[in-house]
Amino acid sequence: MTRIFTFLACLLPFAALAAPCLPAAGLVELDRQYEAALSTGNAAFLRELLADDYVWVHTLGSELETKPVLLARMARPTRFKSRTTDGVQVRLLGDTAVLHGVSVVEQWHADGRTFKTNRYQFMRTYVNLDGNCRLLAGQTMNLSSK
Repeated sequence: MTRIFTFLACLLPFAALAAPCLPAAGLVELDRQYEAALSTGNAAFLRELLADDYVWVHTLGSELETKPVLLARMARPTRFKSRTTDGVQVRLLGDTAVLHGVSVVEQWHADGRTFKTNRYQFMRTYVNLDGNCRLLAGQTMNLSSK
């Protein structure tokens, strides 16, 4: 009996390694911070959050954006009026979390007075890497533009 308890006690650290990096509410907040970093061009935050082999698949595969490409884009950020998310749901399995929902992006036109609104269905995959949340992949699909 003691051997069984010892064996199970040894497995506990491994079970902890296969856990998401944050509870669901914390992941939704981290994802909100990701959207804010995209909006403001916060490359320092993104450099820390994104996994080294991060990839973002844009609408219909029109573009594949890696971590270095996204960080370079942040040096010349687009002028966003706002970026918000809605209806975010979290799916957890082991050390992986998949978030999906709708992202509403309001982007200023060149005149600086008018803007367009795009709605995207998104899916993002976060992984627990050594106890830290890292965004490994994302995909967006344009739903509408006004």
